[in-house]
Amino acid sequence: MNTLRFVATLPGWLPGYATPNPAAYLTSEARMGLAIALAQQNVLEGTGGPFAAAVFDQHTHQLVSVGVNVVEQCNWSCGHAELVALSLANQALNTFDLGAPHLPGYELVSSCEPCVMCLGATLWSGVKSLLCGARDEDARAIGFDEGPKPADWADQLRRRGIAVTRDVMRDEACKVLQRYKNQGGTIYNPSR
Repeated sequence: MNTLRFVATLPGWLPGYATPNPAAYLTSEARMGLAIALAQQNVLEGTGGPFAAAVFDQHTHQLVSVGVNVVEQCNWSCGHAELVALSLANQALNTFDLGAPHLPGYELVSSCEPCVMCLGATLWSGVKSLLCGARDEDARAIGFDEGPKPADWADQLRRRGIAVTRDVMRDEACKVLQRYKNQGGTIYNPSR
């Protein structure tokens, strides 16, 4: 019997950003700064969309994983930054549940609020908190379809025990989105 495998190739420059230095990420702005820098580099290198994410230990601020959007590069419609970062965190920690009782608790930091798919992934991942830069409407403003996300999505996550902080370095995150649009980056949306 043949074994099926799924492999997503990440940009070659990405490991250089995966420095696990907790002293560098003590503030929300420092953690968001990493996500925005990743998104910016993805745009500059032409390796994907203007979105990036990272997973941190919520207590020590140790970096666990990073992810960038690889939709086009990998021909993978689900290759959103949050899914990449969460998947790499699962592998690094050898668990499918980042909220397991024996774990310290993890924070997902995303350069933009989650689309409907990433919202579901955030919920099922087990992370304890979500930090967002740009807003849903900022991504929609350059043409991305974020899906039919409920207006009270942040409150719904909070009711499920996931703390949500919005607008961390929003202006800086929006500049990456605008740069991507201005340089003619592909605005990919599902066919209707």
